[in-house]
Amino acid sequence: MVTVLWFKRDLRLGDHPALAFALEQGAPVVPLYIVEPDLWRLPDASARHYGFLCESLGSLRDDLRAKGADLVLRAGAAVEVLGRLREEVRFDHLVSHEETGNQWTYQRDKAVAAWCRGQGVPWRELSQCGVVRRLRDRDGWAAARNRFVFATPLPAPARIPTMTVRSHPIPALDLPDPAPLRQRGGRERAQQLLDSFLTDRGQSYRRAMSSPLDGAEACSRLSPHLAFGTLSVREAVAATAARQRQVRGTRTGWGGSLTSFQSRLAWRDHFIQKLEDEPEIERRNMHRAYDGLRGSDDARLQAWCRGETGLPFVDACMRSLNATGWLNFRMRAMLMSVAAYHLWLDWRGPGEHLARMFTDYEPGIHWSQVQMQSNTTGINTPRIYNPVKQGQDQDPTGVFTRRWLPELARVPDAHLQAPWRWQGAGQVLGHLYPRPIVDPSEAARHARDAIWAVRRAPGFACEAQGVVKKHASRKDSSGHFVNDRAPRRKARSLQLRFDL
Repeated sequence: MVTVLWFKRDLRLGDHPALAFALEQGAPVVPLYIVEPDLWRLPDASARHYGFLCESLGSLRDDLRAKGADLVLRAGAAVEVLGRLREEVRFDHLVSHEETGNQWTYQRDKAVAAWCRGQGVPWRELSQCGVVRRLRDRDGWAAARNRFVFATPLPAPARIPTMTVRSHPIPALDLPDPAPLRQRGGRERAQQLLDSFLTDRGQSYRRAMSSPLDGAEACSRLSPHLAFGTLSVREAVAATAARQRQVRGTRTGWGGSLTSFQSRLAWRDHFIQKLEDEPEIERRNMHRAYDGLRGSDDARLQAWCRGETGLPFVDACMRSLNATGWLNFRMRAMLMSVAAYHLWLDWRGPGEHLARMFTDYEPGIHWSQVQMQSNTTGINTPRIYNPVKQGQDQDPTGVFTRRWLPELARVPDAHLQAPWRWQGAGQVLGHLYPRPIVDPSEAARHARDAIWAVRRAPGFACEAQGVVKKHASRKDSSGHFVNDRAPRRKARSLQLRFDL
């Protein structure tokens, strides 16, 4: 007997339920990772993702070797790779974690399941987070999620019984959008980030996470590690809970920050659950009344993607994201809001660009949030960010904006976020820096009128109730979740949870 352990977005040995289950079978375990070229040709894939993946695979291989095993790496379509591997090793079981990925991985897993049935190979998939497969509705989900994530994390095994199987080198892929300043992958880096956040960097988390400058240090920066699985959500929850017990009763600011971080970890599972329950969220509007509302405008889309809209804070945020692969959550929300409202773009094009740019791209969070910020869910209050005011509020000294827009060096601080109001605007706009491609105030008025016209149409509320039943969060007995039908006062807290 032989068990193949198929690693996906779970590149670790600690708190790995699929690994624990594979070892319980009492047979040699073959740790397998499949690089699937067709996956990396999709419009949501980029070099920054692949670079992080390769570093994490190297770390995983080192950890496996320390346990007496090795990582078997193969490239190709999953069904074909498994078929060839079974000719080499007559494995009896396939074990992996459940994956809530994009549409491509969903169809891939269906093909693998069919292959397993045809070969008589049982495939056991286990959960690695609070997401629940084949969920009927959200009633009781929060309690089930909390039971899983507050359980004690599983320790890494002391040894992994295995057998020698030929491996291949990690293939070099020609992919777009590298990020020279992106985060690096690997288990050790994940653990270092978690420790430094909980003992030092995170003290000002609740206050500083909205700032594009302060957030880069005060946020946990664990999101890419959670996305690729070099750290589990349960490990993050347990470590945070231990730290909460240490600081309880102190007046250091830690209590509020750690509570906020635990809340973000819960919201992470909440949003991934939406894609698990409805894979079509990646492709179609959650509320069909918005079908056809917005169109495409390639010139506007490309200006937004390059950071050349003429709206300084928007452009600074986009250029920072393009170069580093990271942006704090409020600025992510603003970028998508501007694309959907001010530029009146259908969410799919901007969503693909952001997916490529975010090193921490997590499909379940990403597409749910892209739709939420575009207001195509039907259950969230429209939130139209004022890009000028956001720049003034979140970058009051202009340090961040000037770092990424050096062409605005001549513009006085008082006019930095709206240089078209400056008397000397003709020296810069249209020469060193583009004029705004829309009037932000006028564009926001148009968008607001159009969105509310849809929401007031007959039948809108009826379909929205269906979305609520399927996707809206529920409070559990401890009040961990705020319902998505919350009034405007609470809806303001539902920002883009792409990062932690």
